[in-house]
Amino acid sequence: MTVSAMYPGTFDPITLGHEDLVRRAARLYDKVVVAIAANPGSKEPMFTFSERVDLANEALADIHNVEVTGYKGLTVDFAREHDLAVIIRGLRAVSDFEYEFQLANMNRHLTNEVETVFLTPTEKYTFISSSLVREVASLGGDVSEFVSPKVRDALLERCGRS
Repeated sequence: MTVSAMYPGTFDPITLGHEDLVRRAARLYDKVVVAIAANPGSKEPMFTFSERVDLANEALADIHNVEVTGYKGLTVDFAREHDLAVIIRGLRAVSDFEYEFQLANMNRHLTNEVETVFLTPTEKYTFISSSLVREVASLGGDVSEFVSPKVRDALLERCGRS
C-alpha cells in the first residue's frame, strides 16, 4: 500500500524549517506534495504565487519523491482530488497548536478521507517562520542561516539589496 501526503502552506518564502519537514516527511511517505496556496487568506505575500512555487521547486529539487505544485480552494478538496491521504502540518511551538488543532478538526469535519499528521521541526529550526525571515531581510539582516541560497538571493532582490 502506498501512502501519499501533502504539505500545504503559503511558503512566502520557503525556509530551511519547511525544507526540514519536507525531507523528514519524504522518509515517511511514498510521495509528498508540497502544495502552495494561491489564495493565502488574510496574508499579503511578498512573493507572487508563481515565484513561491519556483522557489520551492528549486529548494526541494533534490528529493526524488517530492512534487511542488500550487493549488486553489480548500486543502481537503485538493487532497481528495489527488489521492493524498495525509495533510502534514508543522508545529514549532505550543503557540502553533491551538490554530493547527482547529484546522485539523475543521478538515476532519469536511472529510473523513484525509488525516492530519503533525511534525515538529528539528530543534535548530523551531524559531524560524517565513514572516520573521521576511522581516529580518527587509530590515537588512542576514537570513543565510534560515533559507537556501536561491531564496536568500530572491529576498535580497525583493528588498532592493541585490
